[in-house]
Order: sequence, then structure tokens, then C-alpha cells
Amino acid sequence: MISNRNTPPFPKRAVVTNGMPYGDKPLHFGHVGGGFIHSDIYARFLRDRIGNNNVIYVCGTDCYGSGPEVKYQIYKENNPTSTIQNFVEGFHKLQKEQLNAYDISLNIFAASAFGRAAEKHTQLSNKLFETWYENGYLRLEEVEQFFDEETQTILNGRQVEGRCPVAKCKSEKAYADECEMGHQYSPRELIAPKAVTTGKTPELRAIKNWYFDLERFSQELKKRHEEITSEGISRKFLLTNIADFLKDPTILIKLAEPDDLETLRKACEKMPKHNANINEENKSATLTFSVLKEREAACKILQEYGIRFRTGTTLVPFRLSGNVTWGISVPEKEGVTGQTFWVWPESLWAPISFVQTYLEEKTGSSDGWEDWWFSPDSKVYQFIGEDNIYFYAVAEMGLFMALNIAAGREAGANLPTTIPNRHVYFGNKKVSSSGNAKHPTPEELLNYYTPEQLRMHFASMSLQSNSVKFLPKAAMEGEEGFDPTLEAGNILTNVFNRLIRSCFYSLQKYFDGKLPEGIVDESTQNRADRLISEYEWAMYRFEFPKVIDILNNYLRDANKMWSILTKKAELEGYDSNLRAQVLLNAFYIVRIATTLLHPFAPEGTERIREYFQFDERLWDWAYIGEHLQFFMSEGHSFKFLEPRVDFFLKHHSQLN
Repeated sequence: MISNRNTPPFPKRAVVTNGMPYGDKPLHFGHVGGGFIHSDIYARFLRDRIGNNNVIYVCGTDCYGSGPEVKYQIYKENNPTSTIQNFVEGFHKLQKEQLNAYDISLNIFAASAFGRAAEKHTQLSNKLFETWYENGYLRLEEVEQFFDEETQTILNGRQVEGRCPVAKCKSEKAYADECEMGHQYSPRELIAPKAVTTGKTPELRAIKNWYFDLERFSQELKKRHEEITSEGISRKFLLTNIADFLKDPTILIKLAEPDDLETLRKACEKMPKHNANINEENKSATLTFSVLKEREAACKILQEYGIRFRTGTTLVPFRLSGNVTWGISVPEKEGVTGQTFWVWPESLWAPISFVQTYLEEKTGSSDGWEDWWFSPDSKVYQFIGEDNIYFYAVAEMGLFMALNIAAGREAGANLPTTIPNRHVYFGNKKVSSSGNAKHPTPEELLNYYTPEQLRMHFASMSLQSNSVKFLPKAAMEGEEGFDPTLEAGNILTNVFNRLIRSCFYSLQKYFDGKLPEGIVDESTQNRADRLISEYEWAMYRFEFPKVIDILNNYLRDANKMWSILTKKAELEGYDSNLRAQVLLNAFYIVRIATTLLHPFAPEGTERIREYFQFDERLWDWAYIGEHLQFFMSEGHSFKFLEPRVDFFLKHHSQLN
């Protein structure tokens, strides 16, 4: 066991969760490779690091909302007896199968609309709404929403598509009142709106909805942003995105016509107090306000003067309710009935419902869920795609801050850690649920690669800082030559396999399968100690590519060492003492590498444990530095390794 190690501050308990896939489609490989593999690796690592019973890894199908409702109506034309619940449940089962195929080790993959999790989720949604309402964090506002005259229905979310009105937004799609990047706006601001159902421009009608007063937590959110910035583990683009949403309310104006400047000055005289930055050379102006209501008043004045403008990102009230039929009913308050929760907010607290469901299944009671979610001894890690930063790292933080205050805790206490990944591209095209780009499905990729090869490849992508091209040549028609998808997996199938086989075959040949007596030499021990420390800090910072890189170097150096020392032993007349020392050192390297690779390649490392004939303490970081003898009782022997056995397998299509 390593002593005096400088260790990161891991929690005693942890919840790991992943952005939820929608219930109207199967997973695409971006879900698996850009999200679930990463969250699974971290959950497996934490189980090894802080104890299997101290980690809960949850996710589920995001069942509700306008998306499934729209897709179901199309599906129903050819399946008239099907219900929307049947429709969504079919995709939930398929998603679960897809995740199992990649060894994603969720404690529970639930669904927000059916099963015990749905009951828990409905109860929790009502309880949270009541808590926010009773503590004065909700307000009822009459706002304009899209209405389809032809079908006589209110249109929400993905039932309307257009272009985002927020300046410099790079999202490919915008919906009724939010775009793919999480920008929030009023439906009136959406550019070129079209009803998905009819393709026509819908009208606007005044509808009452419940909103969470997110702007009220502006200072607390800015304080949290400073804190996570100083911690030094949050991804830079995450911090930049959060900072964008925490900007003061602004209006951006292009002064296109000669008299626009004079018109703007007249309009500004009627506006609430603000700062005006007018750039006559660039023919532009930026108006900055202290609160959102002042900006809203200014927008109306600009409209009266016929001045075109766009708004900048800022905190806006976060809508909690809507009028989609397929959703959880909102409690009746102030005479407002018939509303359902907007799918985005209820999906933010769905992982809590899933934790409750899992605890009830395991212990018979879900009462202890707050010990996992809000206790100072626990930590929540949520892995998401970069498009969802606003919802998870801004809106959710405000919602949970309000819960903290209502429970007598500090607003910023024990909030989740958000780990976003950049996009995975198929070639030059972004992969998304709503995109039209053709790409291989997760199942099709397994026709060419093993799950562990793909786990290693996606984990090695630098998604913490860049969007990365995925180029699976074996699955791409007409592509030949070196396949980059195999590079990280070769560490296992080539480098590590070679070292392990060499150790076992030499042990069986020269020492009758019994590990020789002795201790690992000092240089091997020191190198392992440094590796463990470097690995642990890299995992703490979610730097999976760095972990793979340092393990690659460690194993390649071990192979070189093996080759040099075994040749030396032979040249010196088959020195048995030297050969024994080489084996002790090499087996210790294998033992360390096996434990550290366990989260990345669970199947192959379990196969090594099987041949070692060790118990599961091999994975436990309480014994991370212990030598092989620690796991061996008197007379212990390893399982006999037959010729040409691999611990990490190649796909059968790759075998000659």
C-alpha cells in the first residue's frame, strides 16, 4: 500500500449520471461515444476508488415532451392501436440494449414515464414545485405562445422550428422558445417560425405559465462560477459558456440606415437607465441594463421606433410549465389548471427520482436520497453534451440553490459537478439526434470493433477541449489503410497482451507456475507510485486521454524492460535470480496496470483477474500499491495459460 500519497479530495459517496436520451429514437454513436462511455468509466473508477457500495450510477429515458408527441403522431398513422407509452417504451428497451452492448454499468436505467421510477418522478416533481412555490421562487406570467389555427392546438418546444434570435448563436436548430445551445427567448423573437405539423407559420396567443425566478440567483451563480474557476478542474469552454449566461442584459443593434443613429438616440431617452456603447465606425450599438425587466421595457420602445435589434445572452426566468399533453401534470395553483411540466426542467431532477427508485429497490426505502444528493460527504457528477450547458450548469444550479435555501443550507452547498464534452463528428458532420447526417449506428460499429476497442478510442478523444472527428475506416465504404479507431485499443490488444503472455509463459516454463519469492526492486516500485499518483489526479480532473497516454507509456516501457532484461539473463547463463527479479517486476507492473485499466476495459481486466485467481480486492484502491503476494494465500497458483490466448480480444474481422 502506498503511503504519504498526495491524493485528490474525493467524496465518501457519489452519484454519477449522464445526459438523458430522448424517448422518441434509438441512441446514436455520439450518445455512446461522447457521453455514456465517459460517465461509465468514471463510475467504474469511483467504485474502485471509494467503494462499490458508495457509488450510484443512474440514467434513463427522457420520455416526455413535444418531441415524442410529434413522432408518435406520425408512428400512429401505421400503428393505430399503439399508445404513446408503448411507442416510448419500445425506444427505452432498445436504448437499454444498446448500452448493455457497450458494457455501460448503470445501477439503474429507468424511464421518466413508466415503472416505479415514473411514480417516484411524479411525486418528486410535485414536491419540488410546491417547495419552490411556497418559498416564493415561482411566478405566473402571461406570455405569448405559438398556436396552430388549423389543428386548434398550442405548440411547444420542438413542435415549432426556426432560427435562434440570440446574437452570434451557432446552433443549427431553434425551437419555440429555446435553441439547441440552450439560449432562451420569447416565442415572438424566434426568426422564421414554422409549425412542424403543418409547415405553416403559427400565430401567437397569450398563455399563462409558471416560471422559476432564475435571475434572483444571479449573484449566487456568479459566486459559484468564481469558485469552480478557482478549483481548476472545470473545462474552459464550460466556464466560458456559463459566463456568457451570467452577463448583464444587453441589446445589440446594427445601425444600417443613415438616420438610425438619431432614431436610436431618441429611443434611448425613453428607456430605463442603461449604458449605451455606440460605435459609429462599425455602425453598431450595445445597450446594457442592470436587470431583465429594464431590457424588456427597452425592447418594446425599440419596436415602437422600428429599430431592429437582437438580444445578448443573460439570465431569464426559467419556464417550468407548458401545455404539452404528454407530460407530468403541474399542481393547480392560483386557478391555473391543465398544465404539464416542461420536459427540460423535469429532466434535470429525474436523476434524483432514479436514485430514489434504486435505493428503494436495494434497501426498501428511498428516504436516504438526500444523503446522496445534498450531503457534504457526497458529490454528484453529471456528464453532458456541450449543447446542454445552460440547463445543467446554470438553470439546474438555480433550482438546486433554491432547494438548499428552503432546507436551511447555504445556496451554493454541495451542487453537482458538470462535465461537458464537445461534439463527436462523423467525418466533418456533427452527430445529433435532430440532425440528418448519415452515420453508423452503435450496433453497426460492433460489426467491426469490440466494445473495448471503441471504449478506448472514445475515451482517448480530447473532447474536454475540442470537437473530434470520428473516422472508423472499417465502417466507412471505400476507406483503406491505417484505422485510427484501433490506435488506443492497440495498447490492450498488442502492447498489454504481449507483456501478460510473456509473464505467464515464463512463469510456467521456468518456475512451474509459482511466483518466485522476493520483492519488487526500488525503481519499479517508484515508477508505479508516480504512475498511480499521476493517474489519480488525471481522473480527478476527468482527463481520460491523459490517463490512456500515461498507461500507454508505462506498458511500452515495461515491454522494453522485459525484452532487455530477459536477453541479459540468457546472456549471463540463464541467471535464475535475475530471471526471478524480472518476473517479479513485470508481474507487479501487470498488476498495477490491470487495476488502473479496469474502468476502461472491464472485460479484459476481469479475465486477467481470473488467471491471477485473485478476489475483487484487486480493484480496491485501499490496496492499490499492494504486491501480488498480498492477494495470495499459501500454495496459491495462477490459472494455466494455454498458447495463443489473448486477454484483450480483437474483433473477429481483424484476425488474419
